[in-house]
Amino acid sequence: MYVKKILSLAASIIKSFIILSIIIINSKADEKNIKHFSNDEGVLSIMYHRFDEFKYPSTNIQMNVFLNHIKLINELNYDFIHPEDFKKDFKIPKKQKKILLTVDDGFKSFYEVAWPFLKEKKIPFVLFVSTEPVGNNGYMTWDQIKEVDKETFAIIGHHSHTHDYLIEENNETFIRDIEKANVIFKKELGYIPNLFSYPFGEYSEFQRNYISNNFDFAFGQHSGVIDVNKEKFQLPRFPINENYGEIKRFKSIINTFPLEYKKLTPIEKELNNSNNPPNFKVEFFENQKNIKNINCYSNEGDKWEKSLTNFENNFLTIKFREPFKPRRGRVNCSLNDEGKWRWFGAQFIVPKKLN
Repeated sequence: MYVKKILSLAASIIKSFIILSIIIINSKADEKNIKHFSNDEGVLSIMYHRFDEFKYPSTNIQMNVFLNHIKLINELNYDFIHPEDFKKDFKIPKKQKKILLTVDDGFKSFYEVAWPFLKEKKIPFVLFVSTEPVGNNGYMTWDQIKEVDKETFAIIGHHSHTHDYLIEENNETFIRDIEKANVIFKKELGYIPNLFSYPFGEYSEFQRNYISNNFDFAFGQHSGVIDVNKEKFQLPRFPINENYGEIKRFKSIINTFPLEYKKLTPIEKELNNSNNPPNFKVEFFENQKNIKNINCYSNEGDKWEKSLTNFENNFLTIKFREPFKPRRGRVNCSLNDEGKWRWFGAQFIVPKKLN
């Protein structure tokens, strides 16, 4: 019995070492990707959750407001991009901005309220599903998810199993959660989705690296517009809800363009007492116009204020006034590039248990 325990422990250590080695190799490979300023018009991804569930304003959108969003997108002559085309053409700069529609969590209100409209208009979108809540009160059933899945314009994405605060769990718990969802997806749909959405848009560098080895793309919840230089496993989306969905604000969002950069550090987005506030630096490209017009705002100390920035030799640095407070630290940067508003955002996670 004692020998078996020793062998089991050794096997567990070897497994962890292999996973970590693969992740490190992949991370180093990502760092070697050649990036260049592309003048990409970009893909703007918008994210919804609930529809006409008025008691949840932070995740809800009224259907009549959603219809006005779609109407505005059509009036501006922006096309919705099919998720498969998004994947296939990711590294091709867009001559005209595209819109990627995503819906998280698989709430029943999406199926009852928004789905009939999207189905009638055949508007392409991704529905990110967490497997544990499926069939529970307020959530879609597997039959309803399969109905969506059979349409060619709709794609099912992976949103973990539990949708817990996985950033606060250890690495093995995170991996088990994803693998459990994989088994259920395989059983119910016959395949494992290759697009991933981080629950709450939160992830550590370990989690990002693990996802990069098992999925094609992954989305967060930090604002910004996707361009060819954005990292495939930290893709930005604009969250839309009742508080941030009124038409004037939505119009300003839809009219933003990518603010490209070569590299953003720190790579680790999970903060603790030793790296909070982070050493924030962004490297831009040599031939970017008007880049010195950039302005940034950040919420360190839980107060949104203009950031203390310095720009020198294509590098932007921010000196944060104080540490970020739990749960999230945010930085949003924009510039007016001859009438085009360019934007990117970064999000840091400050788990409560570490403070």
